[in-house]
Amino acid sequence: MKKITMPWHSVFGFGAHIKASSTTLSIRQKSDFREIPLEKVEHLLLVGGHNLHTSAVSNLLKQKSSISFFDADATPLGILSPYGDDSSEYMENFQRKTPVYHAASELVRSSVKSRMNLIDEVMKEAGRVLFYEGEYELFLKSLEDVDYLVKIDELRRLQRLISDMYYEVVSRGINPIHGFRRRTKRPHNDPVNAMLSIGYAMLFGNVSVSVAGSHLNPDYGVLSEGGGSLIYDLMAPLRAGMVDSAVFRVAREYLTPDHYDLSTKRCHLRDDLMAVLSECLHKSIDQKRIDMMVSSYADHLMKKTPLRIYY
Repeated sequence: MKKITMPWHSVFGFGAHIKASSTTLSIRQKSDFREIPLEKVEHLLLVGGHNLHTSAVSNLLKQKSSISFFDADATPLGILSPYGDDSSEYMENFQRKTPVYHAASELVRSSVKSRMNLIDEVMKEAGRVLFYEGEYELFLKSLEDVDYLVKIDELRRLQRLISDMYYEVVSRGINPIHGFRRRTKRPHNDPVNAMLSIGYAMLFGNVSVSVAGSHLNPDYGVLSEGGGSLIYDLMAPLRAGMVDSAVFRVAREYLTPDHYDLSTKRCHLRDDLMAVLSECLHKSIDQKRIDMMVSSYADHLMKKTPLRIYY
């Protein structure tokens, strides 16, 4: 895989000590120590609680770099930018002028492929075929159809169709005692949907950090519309590998009715299940791959290069 150098750098968690000289940014977090040439840091993203020295702030701003702040779940809090910085306006201009069809079709195609890959993994672990008659052929046909659909609304409909069918197929590999049949809206009445929503919220935060690092407008989507639409679009091909794989593994190998409580309104996950799920998601959500994909999208807008999806 071609190495991609990110113009932004992220610090997650708590307790990092961040300093900078006129030439070097230094980040010490527990036993990890990083030194980065200051000229290679166009944007520093701080997620959680850290010790930020004024030397880092002043030296980054002097060289026209930005610093963004997020709380622990990656909700944006604010940004420090040098006077006269127009990076966000510059990127939004590319977003508005670049036709979205190529990116939209590649996102849909990659979403289908990533979900087919996960279904294969679930079937291997279950030791049986999960497809009903004609379903596998429909997945294959959808990949072919992407190349012939010319309208964004057609791509949206195809993505919704495959998404709905995907959850139904995968649900057959999970113990039916937990009540998971398909993807549902909140509030959830089964633990698998509740775990999926937690995972997607974590992934949303990680993608948000990368989108902020690239100065993209998160509300200017390709397939989706509204607040966070670009983030939801970029998440689509990552869900299966970074969230669903972890959630379905927990559901198959760990989950019992003792790990959650059901009421007439919702399913409440107990602390021991949350701890196991959180650990699995932290391992499966790969920030470097997210960074590479967002960087590829930014390059697609500015340099007209093909969009690469690292699912």
